[in-house]
Amino acid sequence: MKEWGMTPENSLGTPLVISMGDACGIGPEIIAKLWQREAPRDAVVVGDLAVLRRAVAAVGGGLAVAGLSGPEEWPRVPPRCLPVWQPPGLPADLMAAPPGRVDARAGAAAARCIEAAVELIQAGRARGLVTAPIHKEALHAAGSPFPGHTEMLQALAGKEGVTPPVRMMLANEELRTVLVTIHCSLREAIEQVTRQNVLETLRITGAALRRMGLAAPRIAVAGLNPHAGEGGLFGDEEIRHIAPAIADARALGLDATGPYAPDTVFMRARRGEFDVVVAMTHDHGLIPVKYLGVEQGVNVTLGLPFVRTSPDHGTAFDIAGRGLADPSSLAVALAMARRLASARSPHGQREKV
Repeated sequence: MKEWGMTPENSLGTPLVISMGDACGIGPEIIAKLWQREAPRDAVVVGDLAVLRRAVAAVGGGLAVAGLSGPEEWPRVPPRCLPVWQPPGLPADLMAAPPGRVDARAGAAAARCIEAAVELIQAGRARGLVTAPIHKEALHAAGSPFPGHTEMLQALAGKEGVTPPVRMMLANEELRTVLVTIHCSLREAIEQVTRQNVLETLRITGAALRRMGLAAPRIAVAGLNPHAGEGGLFGDEEIRHIAPAIADARALGLDATGPYAPDTVFMRARRGEFDVVVAMTHDHGLIPVKYLGVEQGVNVTLGLPFVRTSPDHGTAFDIAGRGLADPSSLAVALAMARRLASARSPHGQREKV
């Protein structure tokens, strides 16, 4: 897999946007640290000015925070300055929400920043989105009906009541994995492992990786049950749903194989036998990637009509407000967003990732 280091910032006419995340978590701090470390010149933060200034102070200062009237002002922001566009509708008392705790005000602000960022992209004022971590409990406390980023972005991308099918991909320099099911109970996830859902995941995965520069991605499909069901001895979902979906995908021209035993297929992919693993459930797919190190992981939402990436970690309430957070995963997520946005642009060059 190609090295995921920083790439040259291109000169497309619109910036990338980074949503602030949960104000009580480490999102604002990793944003401030990223600007301390790299000072990106092609991105604007969508968030609360006071919260971002507090975050800059928490990580040792050294940055000015510039309030923008719109993302169009980003080229005029001086170096070593954090550009922030504060959207209307944020809670007026957000600074009263203490770091490290679940707070409905922080959940409401996080949701509003995501909505505003998507509105910018849909209006052609931004070219891609990087989302800092949100807290699902805070989101729920704020009255949001969505269990996480993926479902919210899917709804925001919908038109006339029709939402695009989306999937979560988590990836690092050694391994990519795409999930059939995400934020639901394990019991519900098993019920969602159907021939249709597996096939849809394979189609979305194949199309996304081709856009990323892989002409014929090799897709390994992990089973649901131990040993991929062992011929039906340990469960028959592989026989009834997963294997037929793989056959359907191959009939469409996709290089999909399996189902393979979930406890070994990720090692085979890491060694280079496959380009991506499709896993049936959230933890089946994410534990192997996160075990390799969250600091290099990127969450990419596949199937959206715009680019969205995210760091491979959560809000880390236990260290929020202490200036200890590591911005490495955010840096990699921003670099990935650059590549994907460039690949989608008619002026950009496709680049393998």
